[in-house]
Amino acid sequence: METKNTIDLARRIIELDLLRDQLWESLTAAAGDHAYEILRNEQNS
Repeated sequence: METKNTIDLARRIIELDLLRDQLWESLTAAAGDHAYEILRNEQNS
């Protein structure tokens, strides 16, 4: 059974996913071919 909280969480996940896509586009525009490497380095630091 879906509760209001469950639906709100699902919506937040969707919003974060869309934001992640926008941020990735910005990073690739700024860093070009190095974007993936920069992202991985930051995740591992």
